[in-house]
Amino acid sequence: MATFASAVLDTPLIDSYLLKLFRFRTRAFLHMDEAPGSVPPLPKESAGCLYIHIPFCEVLCPFCSFHRVQHRHSQATRYFAALRDEIRLYHTAGFTFTSVYFGGGTPTVEPEELVTTIDLVRELFGVSEISVETNPKDLRPDVLAALQRAGVTRLSVGVQSFDDQLLREMERYDKYGSGAETIERIKSVAGMFPTLNVDLIFNQPHQTLASLERDIAIFQSLGANQVSFYPLMTSPTVERRMVGAMGLPDQRRLRQFYHTIVQRLGGEFRPSSAWCFTRRGHGTDEYIVAADNYVGVGSGAFSYLDGTLYCTTFSLSAYEQRIAQGLTGITTCHRLSETDRLRYTLLVRLFGLFMDRKSILRQHGRRFFRKLWGELLTLRVLGAARRDARGWHLNERGMYWLMLMMSAFFESVNNYRDAMRAHVKNELHEPAEMCAPVGGSLRAAPVNVG
Repeated sequence: MATFASAVLDTPLIDSYLLKLFRFRTRAFLHMDEAPGSVPPLPKESAGCLYIHIPFCEVLCPFCSFHRVQHRHSQATRYFAALRDEIRLYHTAGFTFTSVYFGGGTPTVEPEELVTTIDLVRELFGVSEISVETNPKDLRPDVLAALQRAGVTRLSVGVQSFDDQLLREMERYDKYGSGAETIERIKSVAGMFPTLNVDLIFNQPHQTLASLERDIAIFQSLGANQVSFYPLMTSPTVERRMVGAMGLPDQRRLRQFYHTIVQRLGGEFRPSSAWCFTRRGHGTDEYIVAADNYVGVGSGAFSYLDGTLYCTTFSLSAYEQRIAQGLTGITTCHRLSETDRLRYTLLVRLFGLFMDRKSILRQHGRRFFRKLWGELLTLRVLGAARRDARGWHLNERGMYWLMLMMSAFFESVNNYRDAMRAHVKNELHEPAEMCAPVGGSLRAAPVNVG
């Protein structure tokens, strides 16, 4: 009976149905409208996490869908100064945070500015967790020592693959080094920070199962205690870049690749989200899972506070001007409907593998179960989660589906980024044809999930 159920449920047809249903149910998440730009109201509970976006990169990788621009020192120093002023606005408004996450882009592209910003955040908010993204080239003794002194607790290295052929296709080989060079750099960092995370991407266009298995084996030999295995996520603009440089991924391989990752990492590494695996099973790479509310500062950052999504300007010059005027970088927002707020909670909690019943009752009351009875029943009928007195526990089948759904959610965010970056293509330092509009104006940019 179990074999028959698996044969029926673990198929591309079911995957496609669930994704279509997910996209339909969450179609209004990113219907953004103009926002005044003042500091948002304080949430009922602590915002938890402060996300700080550093958009500068030395290399603009063709597969990357994040908001990033070519690094220029003079522009970056002005940006960091404005960033610190925006952070002070939130402190003055009474916000509190327990953790800070520096993402990008490449935050370590300006180490001194980064450390100055970390010091400010520690001084203002007394954060206990500090996560910083970097790349293999920046794993230098001077940078690492500065980050240690600054109190960084989690260093995340964007590796993507150890396969030299794939690194060349991603245009990372010449700038960031070969797979062998990256291996030695990461080994030298092991033990320097409480958490050393390695970012890897699966389902790259020319990635084979053997190449993926080799990446997994290499990671396990490095001494790092966390890996984030992301599926390759795209957007219309990214796909136009990838066609010439890399080709496009084959979605039919996702299930085989994903289950290979889960099985090969099993035992020593336990999942802490649907795509993050940690030795001893503690910690996650997704601040949206750990915090009910979060604030994003910097150009192209998102916030979620008491059911409202906010997004900052994607123009670096406009960002500097707004901060100089005493405003935040926020230019658009969307107040989710009550049902969409509940669905958002369901998505991020299950992505973190466990949805605690008491926490849900405290946050949303029994209306959560009345409104989402269909979604919760589907989880049980499809064998995606186990329910007990504490709540809902996602199993491996459910992890795979949540990986697909979260990928669809982030790809919708990528579509929104495409639309916003089209307004500032003269600032991006990349070919204009790669920044073509994908629809929507600044006021009405209703980019649906999926």
